[in-house]
Amino acid sequence: MISDVRPAVRPLMLAAALSTAALSLSACAPLIVGGAAATTAVVVTDRRTSGVQLEDQNMAFKAQSQISQKLGETARVNAMAYGGHLLLTGDVPTEEAKSQATAIAQGVENVKQVINQLNVGPIASFGTRSNDTWLTSKVKTALINTKYVPSGTIALTTDRSVVYLMGKVTQAEGEYAANAAADVGGVAKVVKLFETISREEAIRLSGSGSKSNTTETKAPIESGAGAAGSDGASGTSSGVEAMPIK
Repeated sequence: MISDVRPAVRPLMLAAALSTAALSLSACAPLIVGGAAATTAVVVTDRRTSGVQLEDQNMAFKAQSQISQKLGETARVNAMAYGGHLLLTGDVPTEEAKSQATAIAQGVENVKQVINQLNVGPIASFGTRSNDTWLTSKVKTALINTKYVPSGTIALTTDRSVVYLMGKVTQAEGEYAANAAADVGGVAKVVKLFETISREEAIRLSGSGSKSNTTETKAPIESGAGAAGSDGASGTSSGVEAMPIK
């Protein structure tokens, strides 16, 4: 009996092993494909060239690193760049430290403009920072799910519940994106720092275009926080302030 059982067990064990391997491969395949697709999507859907994307990543990293080294543990500085426009958010202890951060950022290679939105005061609590991370995730999801919004070309960050949007968009796309972000629960304010392009240019860059629309918003929307420590904004369009980065 034992000799009869063994041949039957071996094929079953082999079949089980092959089935497990197949399941493992099928489980891994979407991750590999998804990872490749995500990497490709950055280049394909982002209206910046791959070279500019890399420059932006490098300048943001260098600015954040240099500022952090200079100001030490008394400051919390985050940098985000798009097309050479560098946004600084976070907390610094004094106005002098804020000015130092601007000067350091302006000295980083390829930086065209510094948009200093640093808060002067104590470093935000862990809870506040965790909430900002959660809001960023929710806004990203909202942009992906909003029609006419080219989410792949929009960079965003959140600081103390204020959402900052950067990217190359048409006027209408910018309004759609800002309204979608402002509609996310918990968002206190949306600041648009878009580089506004024509519909024709948008089509040329990514084959996308959109029509204007008016949407009721849940949070105030500002545009064009200004360069190097300026907090002002001006001009209105369809209820949404519009002062794109030049």
